[in-house]
Amino acid sequence: MGQFDEQKIQTAVRMILEAIGEDPEREGLLETPARVARMYSEVFSGLHQDPRDQLLTIFNEDHNEVVLVKDITFYSLCEHHLVPFFGHAHVAYIPQGSRITGLSKLARLVESTARRPQLQERLTASVADALVDRLDPVAVAVMVEAEHMCMAMRGVNKPGTRTVTTAVRGTYADDVLLRKEVFDLMRRSH
Repeated sequence: MGQFDEQKIQTAVRMILEAIGEDPEREGLLETPARVARMYSEVFSGLHQDPRDQLLTIFNEDHNEVVLVKDITFYSLCEHHLVPFFGHAHVAYIPQGSRITGLSKLARLVESTARRPQLQERLTASVADALVDRLDPVAVAVMVEAEHMCMAMRGVNKPGTRTVTTAVRGTYADDVLLRKEVFDLMRRSH
């Protein structure tokens, strides 16, 4: 895949505006193609990144219990309609061999993974797989809760509907009680 082409996006946005019967030369729309191109360069910045690179910093700490970061806010775009879906991710792992990463790295992992057109299911699995690849933990559990604008503003028109996806690896995949425990922690409010 090539690098980001802002000029091509501006041309495409201008064509979309014309195709829906708008005048791209009117005052309110004059700068829209450039604004959309700049926005896309930001919201799709994860396309040219390996999310696993967020986990390069590894610490040795004698901790072999769950590490959980909850309510990581993210924004992404559905690859089917190129409209946003957004919500919160909850990321947990049980370290192996004293290998942990910084808590902020888990939030950066979610953000980097979210910044590309995709499906929520893929986002969830990609975060889990990156943790397995970089930390080789005993267990990983990821839960993503999101509202999809493709369901809220078109189609079934159901704003407020949330989709929950999960991915489990290692011991969480094998041990029903441990999996229930970590998902209960994720769902528990303050």
